[in-house]
Amino acid sequence: MSILTEWGITPQQLTELLEENPSLRGMLLGYVAELKLKEIVTSISHVSYTVKYDDHNRKKKGDLYIIYRDKAFDLESKSLQSSMIKWDENKKRWTGKAQVDGSDRRTVSLPDGSTLQTTLLLRDEFDILAVNCYAFEGEWRFVFARNRDLPSSNYRLYSEEQRRFLIASLIPVSWPPEPPFYAELRALLDEMIDDGEGTNPLDLGSE
Repeated sequence: MSILTEWGITPQQLTELLEENPSLRGMLLGYVAELKLKEIVTSISHVSYTVKYDDHNRKKKGDLYIIYRDKAFDLESKSLQSSMIKWDENKKRWTGKAQVDGSDRRTVSLPDGSTLQTTLLLRDEFDILAVNCYAFEGEWRFVFARNRDLPSSNYRLYSEEQRRFLIASLIPVSWPPEPPFYAELRALLDEMIDDGEGTNPLDLGSE
């Protein structure tokens, strides 16, 4: 039984609900993006394991954990802000910004010894950022970037040292992608492994 049958609504009624409630549409789009991302990951040869941890598990950051060529990586899935999407006629490309902060404010401890309350994600908190570009042209395409290559926060209330460890909440994205983003996840994974990145898979399930 489909959820539409269980709830007693039609596809048209669901479509109207999503059109009338942008926050609901955004939330559902985010979960669909995670599903599409998993489809991409599982289609890559030498991916031997994938798992999505509970959204409320604060010990496991990232939306999708994978093992590729015997190395473990965690991917953070994010979406574009629809209000910031533009078509650059001169460069013949789409541009926009991805919302990369967390859903809740929490206390974090930084390598400089300071602690602060923030929704920003941390340097090294996950391995790869995956941004779905569906909002550009209505196609399920993603771009991928290393955590370490993402821009740092420029929030003025944080010290310069603190900003080094905090990732910006809005990150520019384009299609076709430009550095630090890759169009192909496998190419990025291979490069990261060649650079000695990735963790021991035995650590993946530890608490």
